[in-house]
Amino acid sequence: MNDFKLSILDLLKEDARLSAKTIATMLGAQESEVDAAIAEMEQEHVIVKYATVINWSKVDDQTVTALIEVECTPERGRGFESIAERIFLYPEVKSVYLMSGAFDLLVEIEGKNLKEVASFVSNKLSTIESVISTKTFFILKKYKQDGIIFEEFEDDHRLIVSP
Repeated sequence: MNDFKLSILDLLKEDARLSAKTIATMLGAQESEVDAAIAEMEQEHVIVKYATVINWSKVDDQTVTALIEVECTPERGRGFESIAERIFLYPEVKSVYLMSGAFDLLVEIEGKNLKEVASFVSNKLSTIESVISTKTFFILKKYKQDGIIFEEFEDDHRLIVSP
């Protein structure tokens, strides 16, 4: 990946609505070069989606988000790949990560309520043969996501203490 494409990715990561013309101006390049580079990165699945970060707490949204630690036994020849694939194919699953440490996979899911999340864990996730254990954590509030701070906080009004 060359520096030109990396610069385009950096700009699109900050604002996916930037036009090729604006990016070209910012980088001192031709619009056609930017268009070609973006098309190539889309075709190669380097760019897979243009997304919007939404502060759902500002919307009347009752969705429940949970992070689930999954401990599982890797399969011979495929490791964790086939287990991760079985899990990420469920529509309620938003993300799956292979992790280092005390557990193997971290699964992010969304449900309409706690009961729906509990049903997913007990009826779908826990029944997968390779899954040894799960530990579920519910997200109560998001303060920051993808570098975006959701809340405005007051300045620090503590007194300075000096020795």
